[in-house]
Amino acid sequence: MTGIAALLGGLGLVFFGFGLIQFVIWIFQPFTNPLWLWLHLGVGAALLVAAVGTSLDALRERMRSGEGRRAGRYGTSALLQAALLVAILCGLAFLAERYSKRFDWTEQRVHTLSDQTQKVLDGLEGELSMVGFFDPFEQPLHRQIVERYAAASPRVKIEFADPNARPDLVESFGLQAADLARGMLHVSYGGGAVDVSDLEEDEITNAIVKLVRGGGKKVYFLTGHNERRAIGDGADEPDGMSRAAAALRNETYTTENLLLGQTGDVPADADVVVVAGPTRPLLDVELDALRRWVAGGGALVAMIDPRANTNFGALLGELGVAVGDDVVFDRSLALFGRATSPFAASYAPDHPITKGFQETSLFHMARSVAPEPGVAGLVPLVKTGEASWAETNLAKWEDEGVAGFEPESDTLGPVSLAVAGVPRIDGAPEHDPRLVAFGDSNFATNELVDSYLNRDLFVNSVAWAMGEVEHIAVRPHKARASRLSLSAEQFSVVQMLSLFVLPEAIAVAGVLAWWTRRKRGTQ
Repeated sequence: MTGIAALLGGLGLVFFGFGLIQFVIWIFQPFTNPLWLWLHLGVGAALLVAAVGTSLDALRERMRSGEGRRAGRYGTSALLQAALLVAILCGLAFLAERYSKRFDWTEQRVHTLSDQTQKVLDGLEGELSMVGFFDPFEQPLHRQIVERYAAASPRVKIEFADPNARPDLVESFGLQAADLARGMLHVSYGGGAVDVSDLEEDEITNAIVKLVRGGGKKVYFLTGHNERRAIGDGADEPDGMSRAAAALRNETYTTENLLLGQTGDVPADADVVVVAGPTRPLLDVELDALRRWVAGGGALVAMIDPRANTNFGALLGELGVAVGDDVVFDRSLALFGRATSPFAASYAPDHPITKGFQETSLFHMARSVAPEPGVAGLVPLVKTGEASWAETNLAKWEDEGVAGFEPESDTLGPVSLAVAGVPRIDGAPEHDPRLVAFGDSNFATNELVDSYLNRDLFVNSVAWAMGEVEHIAVRPHKARASRLSLSAEQFSVVQMLSLFVLPEAIAVAGVLAWWTRRKRGTQ
């Protein structure tokens, strides 16, 4: 072909070729707008027909000659090769869709399920069903997170349904129209079901945990001595612990306040008692109740802040915990250089609470807490950096604002901020009691609990104290990576621009440049 026929033919191949590419994509993404597909195929076919029509005489002449026969053979070979390439691409796409393999090359593993989620899925004993009710245009936005669960366990079965097209499913699950307006994921397992509207990993995993465990464990928070409030008035303040309590409820634990002065004993249905930062003395009857609780094999999670006006530290001393009258400083490994807000530098590598921890946790105004000499049942759980120290001259620091390491009175780092294990008690209980003690309660407050691994450290401590070692893990966080949220329409626009409009514009420009040079060469 020469002249205008060559131009029409070149443009026709471009449009028809991009139409075929769109057709392949449309097979695997039926939500793609088919208008561009048919428009490209139609325009491409029309241009090719026009090219042939404008050069019929030249084509007849070439077909009579030997050159025409050679061109026909080469053309047929090229077409067969192109058809074979398209067939191979379609076959590879089919195999990739049927036998998928996932890779996550991101540094923070943002496209990989968390350790906790994988443990929960590994523990499934039956089939877990996930049915997503979303508009067809919104389904691709939610498939990615749900398909990770199906890829992680063969027991997870997923399905996506248009609520308008599947009223039978909507009715059988008893779903309401108001709930379906934003879309939801219906998760069912073992005869129970939970509906999830916020498709984040932590929400989906928490729903599975509720179905698998069934709940029943109870955590009591001691009150009456100006402790951090986890439930009720003040719990939502920055220094409250409502988020920590909510994290426990997400693990299917029940939380409740405990006023020992009223009950006289730890309730029989308690699994763990949390004492979070008391600043007033406990009554003797309350101390006796906690002693009986621990001696009977109970679990205690304790947090005691520096210079707290309480006798609770004496009880911890009886249990084998050395509570220092100090404040931990670290000018090297601290939040924005604030020496009294140290980061954790190391954890007990083999203890279930901290095993697998790869990130730090943050404390504020902490005191040293370590096992007393000769108490083999307790181990240091969290330690600060080597440049830290436990400052004992607190009067000078408060009066003059000056603190520095003094070898004769201070303890050089690493300083232990927490201990965990079997406390020292008299007698032999039916089963070993468990104790986790921290020299800081700020790390579990609303202000800090979602920082770094603080939430995992707190929840793991409670889970280990009640003996649920299998549920200890690093949990998913909502803010896992910076992402650009796009609607289905916006995603289609970006896809169209990147895969078709820009490459097609370059191809058209190439055809025009080729045709212009060819035309000049024939003149």
